[in-house]
Amino acid sequence: MTDRKSTAGSDGLPVPDAGAEFDRQVRTLTALGYPALAGRSPEEFAELVAPLRATAVERAGAPADGPYDPAATGRVPFVLVVTRALVPVERTMELTTLHGGKLPGFVDRSFEPGSLERFVATEEAAPPGRDGVHLLFDVERGEEFCGAVPNDAMAAVAERGRTLLTIEEGVALLTHVPQVLVKNKCFSLGGSRSGDRRVPAIWISQKAPKLGWCWAGNPHTWLGMASAGGRGV
Repeated sequence: MTDRKSTAGSDGLPVPDAGAEFDRQVRTLTALGYPALAGRSPEEFAELVAPLRATAVERAGAPADGPYDPAATGRVPFVLVVTRALVPVERTMELTTLHGGKLPGFVDRSFEPGSLERFVATEEAAPPGRDGVHLLFDVERGEEFCGAVPNDAMAAVAERGRTLLTIEEGVALLTHVPQVLVKNKCFSLGGSRSGDRRVPAIWISQKAPKLGWCWAGNPHTWLGMASAGGRGV
């Protein structure tokens, strides 16, 4: 990817270049009120994330199989992630919507009070850096694993040398590219665990995104396993 306005896929659909896409994602977070939620002014927030732009330009690439169409391919070159170190998941989730939708995302009541805080990043999915922001590269929603047992899907992802998404990374993916969450192609977030058999996931409920969980041994035909190629700061 070059740091220009855009390139184009084989059918003429735009493929966002890394610099322009990074700037768009920063604008999205600012418009949603992330700076204030993180206790910063918009200028301070922009200064916080600014060093990541060069990493995005250097490492991000165009989708591997044709034009940029995340709804169809489930693939995104990168997303800018804000972790719970800056903003609680409960607040970021309610700022998400479906593509073209208006209803806010929500956390399912199956998370008993205080339990969401116990779903933390695994050692393999630990966020890099200490500022509460990082980049996630080569993201896939993982619909190939729809109908697979989550434990088996997580093992397959590990065998490929890829990394599972955390809750915060799943929220970031949905925030920046809501097109990826579509009916029967939702995704689990195996990078966050609480020491039991529950695996967090984001799916569609009541015409809105919902953060819930499913058992690691129970397959669902509409729930895949999201993964990424790596992280960076």
